[in-house]
Amino acid sequence: MTGELKRIIDQVCRDKGINKELLITTIEEAVRSAAKKKYDPKLDIEVNFSEDTGEVEVYQFKEVVDEVTDPDMQLSLEDGRKLDAECEIGDNLGIKLDASSFGRIAAQSAKQVIIQGMREAERDVVYEDYKDRQGEIISGIVQRQDKSGIIINLGRTEALLPPEEQVPRESYRQGDRLRAYVTEVKRHSKGPQIILSRVRPEFLTSLFENEVPEISEGIVQILACVREPGSRAKIAVNSRDPDVDPVGACVGMKGSRVQNIVQELRGEKIDIIPWNPDPAKFVTQALAPAEVSRIILDEANQSMEVIVPDDQLSLAIGKRGQNVRLASKLTGWKIDVKSETKYSKSLKESYLSLLQIPGVGEMTASALYEAGFTSARDVTESSLEDLLQVPGLNERKAASIIAAAQEMLAGPKEKPTPPETAEMPLSGEIDANLAVEEEDAEA
Repeated sequence: MTGELKRIIDQVCRDKGINKELLITTIEEAVRSAAKKKYDPKLDIEVNFSEDTGEVEVYQFKEVVDEVTDPDMQLSLEDGRKLDAECEIGDNLGIKLDASSFGRIAAQSAKQVIIQGMREAERDVVYEDYKDRQGEIISGIVQRQDKSGIIINLGRTEALLPPEEQVPRESYRQGDRLRAYVTEVKRHSKGPQIILSRVRPEFLTSLFENEVPEISEGIVQILACVREPGSRAKIAVNSRDPDVDPVGACVGMKGSRVQNIVQELRGEKIDIIPWNPDPAKFVTQALAPAEVSRIILDEANQSMEVIVPDDQLSLAIGKRGQNVRLASKLTGWKIDVKSETKYSKSLKESYLSLLQIPGVGEMTASALYEAGFTSARDVTESSLEDLLQVPGLNERKAASIIAAAQEMLAGPKEKPTPPETAEMPLSGEIDANLAVEEEDAEA
């Protein structure tokens, strides 16, 4: 091992980005292992790399003793003073060995350990480089594809795009450039394993962060994002600056910004929706481009009944329910979309069902329905406190309605079905007429 080794070490560290001290330590350990294999594993051998000469120096240490019982580990005082005139009993003296005398097998062993050490050191460097890039978008070249997924060449290392993280119907050929989102970086025996994704919502939000300066600067926020990869996505955006339109910022001049993202996603449709703290308004926006006629909220169950014109029903629901499904995920509300015709029919059926309860007239049935009671069973399952929330009902009237509903469901007797020509009164007439009903009932 001559000064050539120093040049090789410098070049490897420069080209591979490996820590020089780590590489030198690896080489020293390799030569130490080869020396022990050449001589005897029990020998006390130390190896040092000389920066000055560029050589690896190998020393065998022996203890200076009065009487030598183990020549491999001990040295007489007389022989010791030939090496160091000032040595004393108990000292350890290093005897320099000829590193070139290891032979072909020892050299090959050292070479293998050095190569292995270099690989491990390089893997550590790559891991340290990529571990902080989790959550970023990186670009690479498609190298090959196997059962584990698509292997992406990133330059210094490879990454994996598993089948479950690939967009359906997307295909790639060897040599294609691909961008993806880093979901995980973990240590692996064969090197750092970098897992990529093109289906995560975070991939879409990261694309917008890269494309829209207002988002990267924090002026515009993406508050929610949902996707059906390869088909359609919805994002909800909000602006911290009243002078900045969040939707306009994301769309860009003549749609340039969003079109760049659509192109990257190979045609995936993207709905950009202004976020609204009012759930009803937010859901209305999320169902766009469909028009909404009316929304009935059930905050307790976090659900909404959305009424749309008959000709808007298919648009609101979307192909195979996609539009309403994405809107539900985006807003966090369970959404039930109905046409105006179906809603009117359902409203009438519920109203007629409530009219069957003994003692319940048209005004009371309307008031109950407006309060969310759609059947006699709803009334029986409610408490007195629930019914007292209905405008115009006092405690006595509410208790009698619950008792009548329970008796109706329990027994065979039913109030004759009112004629279907009965019409629901306007909600504004309810309070004034409930008193009349009560007076009639008392009479």
